[in-house]
Parts: sequence; C-alpha cells; structure tokens
Amino acid sequence: MTHLFAAPTAATAAPAIGAGGLASVTVALLVVLVVIFALAWIARRLRTFGARAAGALEILASMPLGAKERAVLVKVGDAQLLLGVAPGQVNTLHVLDHPVTLEKPSAAAGGRTRPSFAALLKGSLGK
Repeated sequence: MTHLFAAPTAATAAPAIGAGGLASVTVALLVVLVVIFALAWIARRLRTFGARAAGALEILASMPLGAKERAVLVKVGDAQLLLGVAPGQVNTLHVLDHPVTLEKPSAAAGGRTRPSFAALLKGSLGK
C-alpha cells in the first residue's frame, strides 16, 4: 500500500559555486552591463544627430494653458506659427505675419535669474 502523505526526506545540499563559476557569472554580468550602456550611448547619439538635421524647426516659446494644454511658438524656416498642443492633438492657432523677436534676459541688464535648486531647498529648510 502506498502512502499518500509520506514523511519528508532529507534535503540535499545545493552544489556550491566554485571560483570558476563565480568568475564566469561576474564576467557575463559585466558583458550585459557594457552592452546596455553601449546601446544607450548609441541611442543618445542617434537622437542628437537627428535633431541637428531638423535645424529648420525651432521652438521659440512655450506657455502652459491648463493641466495638459499649452501654447507653443514655433519657427519653421522664416515663418512663425502659434500652435495649441493638447494630449493627442496639435492645432495651428495663428500664423504670424510679422515674426516676433524674443530677447533672453541677461543678468547684467538687471534681468532676474532663476535660483538654483540647492538655493530653493536651503530656503525651504530654513537654512
């Protein structure tokens, strides 16, 4: 007669990984990490290469209008377009007849500069 519930048998010890096995696992892990970093570097280089090729398109300004909506001023060649951008949708709001010139404020001209994150954090902590 067979027993449906037999007493557990003694577990056998797992084979120990020798120095050769540990070295091969380490080398395999390093190879995988090198491949991941190499692919990330290649992807970043290809993305910046494609951005340089599209030099005729430039975002001049952007302003949030709501939680997910914003107005974007885009320069395409010599023309400027005001676009409305929402999730899954881009609409041309206006084509400017006369291009708008935007000046970036300089610190020497009395323009306000944005505080660094470290300064904001120190201020919020009261230091």
